[in-house]
Amino acid sequence: MRRRQFIGLVGGAAAWPLAGQAQQAKAFRIGILNFENPEPFGTMLRAGLLDLGYVDGQNAQFESRTAQGDRGRLARLAAELVALGVDVIVGYPTPASVALKEATQEIPIVLLGAGDPVGTGLVASLSRPGGNITGTDSATAEAGAKTLEVIRDMLPAARRVAILANAADPFTESFLAQIRRGGKAVPLELRIIMIGQGDELEAAFERIANDGADAVVVQPSLPRLRIAELAMRHRVPSIAPSGGFAVAGGLAAYSANQKELVRRTATLVDRVLKGSKPADLPVEQPTTFELVINLKTAKAIGLTIPPALLSRADEVIE
Repeated sequence: MRRRQFIGLVGGAAAWPLAGQAQQAKAFRIGILNFENPEPFGTMLRAGLLDLGYVDGQNAQFESRTAQGDRGRLARLAAELVALGVDVIVGYPTPASVALKEATQEIPIVLLGAGDPVGTGLVASLSRPGGNITGTDSATAEAGAKTLEVIRDMLPAARRVAILANAADPFTESFLAQIRRGGKAVPLELRIIMIGQGDELEAAFERIANDGADAVVVQPSLPRLRIAELAMRHRVPSIAPSGGFAVAGGLAAYSANQKELVRRTATLVDRVLKGSKPADLPVEQPTTFELVINLKTAKAIGLTIPPALLSRADEVIE
């Protein structure tokens, strides 16, 4: 055998394992459907998946869609992700997850902090979700009731609290049930204001001002940036059971620990991509909660936060 042929054969043999590795490596397509603002959860989810070895542009390709708070767009965006043939889709929050369930029964869906996934019909049970869905439960209904306790500690003289609820969210019934229960325990007089469209928010805050509400609790699936802006303009203390609300300019947020929730969601995505069936993966519930207070907002509306409450906060935005 000639030397040149021998070298060629050796070189080819050495290349065989590399070629095999190249064929085995797969770039997973990961869909993300967000109802309103994709941040901070989009960045946090990508970071969590990066820690698990999913590198955007190498072995992972992200397809993100955002409805910008318009529920009418969710069905089209969900169908768009399904048509792309993604390997898994992450939905946040509940309205996006419901749209995904209606769009596909084949592609795995991972819930990111869904509100009451059993009560809204997303899964059969937390331990045995069934179908093509698993994920994380935000326990937002319970956290919503806890926001009333935070209001009591922040504003001891508060007597009346407005509740902004999303008329188009399947989770609203569970959310309001817990809020009403919490209102009896504190106690506070609650004024429920149902929001059907984003353009109703201005009128809602006029009503809040006319009713003399001492504070407002905001359901997470409502447009948080717009509500934070209106609450500041009307100088109304605002709180939501969503970690992103205080970051968006709301006064405070009490919710499941957002980093933990996203990390556990990323882990479930990883398990699905490695072959686990969503039906066999129990929906995970949060184990830690956090209080975030935005001191910049407090100063802007002329509110002094009691030192005892500040000392309990897990994060203070200054």
